[in-house]
Amino acid sequence: MNLSTDDLAAIGLSLRVAGAATLADLPLALAAAYALTRARLAGRVALDAAITLPLVLPPVATGFLLLILFGRTGPIGGWLASLGVVLAFRWTGAALAAAVMAFPLMVRPMRLAMEAIEPAVDEAGLTLGAGAAVRFLRLTLPLALPGIIAGLALGFAKALGEFGATITFVGAIPGETLTLPTAIYQATQVPGQESHALVLCGVSVVIAVVAVLVSEIVGRQVAQRQRRP
Repeated sequence: MNLSTDDLAAIGLSLRVAGAATLADLPLALAAAYALTRARLAGRVALDAAITLPLVLPPVATGFLLLILFGRTGPIGGWLASLGVVLAFRWTGAALAAAVMAFPLMVRPMRLAMEAIEPAVDEAGLTLGAGAAVRFLRLTLPLALPGIIAGLALGFAKALGEFGATITFVGAIPGETLTLPTAIYQATQVPGQESHALVLCGVSVVIAVVAVLVSEIVGRQVAQRQRRP
């Protein structure tokens, strides 16, 4: 079955939403991962629980909370609306929902990569007089780069497949918020459209696999360069 114009629009929107969500999450995920490696036990447990919350909550519940907070009458959405920024039932709202759901998956591999760095590396930088910001930019980030790339791939894949929070927060407006997962769901609800749903599922799988393969290739190349003397 050929892809229709609406299908292509949904695929393009999904890529845009996933890309925007991943880029928006990146600095926050790096900061959260770094904080988790430096925080004391009580603070680390609380922060880890807050970061993991979107994974354990039903996605519909997350979408509903986003609607309450970022809707036109919500405490944050109302303020943003006064500035001319509307998220509910807009593609930017879909990106926000995808970013919230993808965030925990981005943080974990980044955190593990940072925790794997030998403390002596940071201590050496401190001994040489490097400040915290310099050590983070010149030592932590380069050494943790494979984990950062893995986090970006996981976050992109999760954002690409996000459905529950997105449809609750922004609906399924063709050309505006109708993403690929929502298009697949709609196809499954129409008798005789099973083959159409399978085609869209195939497209989703191909995009996700390509993203993971690219991240794996780049991660391996970075790791090989780091091992060179």
